[in-house]
Amino acid sequence: MSDDTLIWWPALAMAALTCAVWFRMFFMRIGQMRRERIHPQSVATSAQVAQRLTDSRAADNFRNLLELPVLFYLALAVAATTGQTSGAVLVLAWMFVALRVVHSAIQCGYNKVVHRFLAYLAGGLVLWTLWGVLAWGMLK
Repeated sequence: MSDDTLIWWPALAMAALTCAVWFRMFFMRIGQMRRERIHPQSVATSAQVAQRLTDSRAADNFRNLLELPVLFYLALAVAATTGQTSGAVLVLAWMFVALRVVHSAIQCGYNKVVHRFLAYLAGGLVLWTLWGVLAWGMLK
């Protein structure tokens, strides 16, 4: 494996996490709809979903995985196109992935808000540090 491709492994890991949460959301929603005999048309809008489907942990986390991670994916693309795939950038990328895994495990699991927030905050700080490193590298 060439050093040029190492930057894409954290992106693949994030995509795998997003896929895993998507499956969890899918099976939780279908399970509840079957158990409670909820007709699909009765949850056609987000307002109806909020009223009828009571466990939104996986759905909430899935939406979270499409917010800050968008900037993460872009940062990896910037790193690759500007030749900034250093060890520091890779470490920051993997740290972000690890913290998103922790955040997802908390939110999809026991969902303690303070724990989830700390994981989110740490991941955000790592992401902003990654962007700072990339900006500094482009200014040099």
